[in-house]
Amino acid sequence: MNWLALLGASALAVMRGWGHATLFFLDLLRVLPAALKRFSLVTVQIHAIGNRSLVIILASGLAVGFVLALQMYYALVTYGAAESLGLIVNLSLVRELGPVVTALLFAGRAGTSLTAEIGLMKAGEQIAAMELMAIDPRARVLAPRFLGGIVAMPLLAILFSAVGIIGAWVVGVGLIGIDAGNFWSIQQAKVDIWRDVGNGVAKSAVFGAICTFVALYQGYETQATPEGVAYATTRTVVISSLAVLGMDFILTALMFSTP
Repeated sequence: MNWLALLGASALAVMRGWGHATLFFLDLLRVLPAALKRFSLVTVQIHAIGNRSLVIILASGLAVGFVLALQMYYALVTYGAAESLGLIVNLSLVRELGPVVTALLFAGRAGTSLTAEIGLMKAGEQIAAMELMAIDPRARVLAPRFLGGIVAMPLLAILFSAVGIIGAWVVGVGLIGIDAGNFWSIQQAKVDIWRDVGNGVAKSAVFGAICTFVALYQGYETQATPEGVAYATTRTVVISSLAVLGMDFILTALMFSTP
């Protein structure tokens, strides 16, 4: 029955981990009002986190727009619906690809940077020094970064979708020859600002909270060694990516299940 004992031990370890992460998240929520009182710290983190991912977000959005326009055109022209290219690209980006791809890129770029930053602060005993000076590191270090990630993610997702639509316009209108007026007018007529764009922004805000929390938690709870920081950055990417993909299904089912 050794396998049963190992299974039980693994299940208990997973439950302890989830419980510890939940308590950590509740403590982080508790100190958020203190971070809002010093909003200058939050704005610094919004700028830093956004800049860490801006170039890769813009480049990826443009490339996705190029490829999406080509693939959608080849599929739509078969059914004589090539004039719907602008609408399909727009909805694909603002509803799904913009928030999800941005979150995955955010986790790989800004998330790992946050984990390494917090982990190195712990390894250098800066976190312990704050605690000795009666400064709560969650309120001073973690909360501004958490709020910065929640704000920065929707902005990056909007830029990703906007650049992707421009890339689709370049391919669809400039290369393929679709009518430019039809490309933009069908988007204005069929895309709902609240149901489509608003839900996409809401999804990206949730993804920002998930990715930033995972990055901060992994950095704060890592072993104060170079190997521990390296493992923590790897776990940040894996856990954030899986959490984003799972939450994306849940949010999509809730937001777009009814016509």
